[in-house]
Amino acid sequence: MTDAARLKGTVYVGGLDQAVTSQTLAEAFLPFGEIVDISLPKPELPSSTDLHRGFGYVEFELPHDAKEAIDNMDQSELYGRVIKVAAAKPQKESNEGLGSKTAVWEQEGYLAKYAVSEEDRRAAEQARFAANSRPEDPMQGLEGLDVAGPKPE
Repeated sequence: MTDAARLKGTVYVGGLDQAVTSQTLAEAFLPFGEIVDISLPKPELPSSTDLHRGFGYVEFELPHDAKEAIDNMDQSELYGRVIKVAAAKPQKESNEGLGSKTAVWEQEGYLAKYAVSEEDRRAAEQARFAANSRPEDPMQGLEGLDVAGPKPE
């Protein structure tokens, strides 16, 4: 199965109580379809007493099952807490976005979004040159100032 297909079949489950285990999630989401994998990310600090970070991922075999789970389980209650269930998003690379050690304008996402073709760059340069070569009229914008002195009342 490709990564894109796996992502379509995966749901994010947030707002989990620390008592929730992967077995609990399996029992809660089993009615919506065949579950392939359940993941509860561990805290980044090993000294933490938390079992997981308060969210998890449930991967279904079929993307349709994931949509059903989202439709039925979002804003429902599990262990006394309202949970958020949504489609999982792809994990960002560590060298992308804010907090990376790479300048924003050197990142692939920025280049893809704001890239300008060489042809457009040359056209913009020619337009700038043409605008700078025309002499500017020193009287431009002075219409209506034909009377000197204060305005009569």
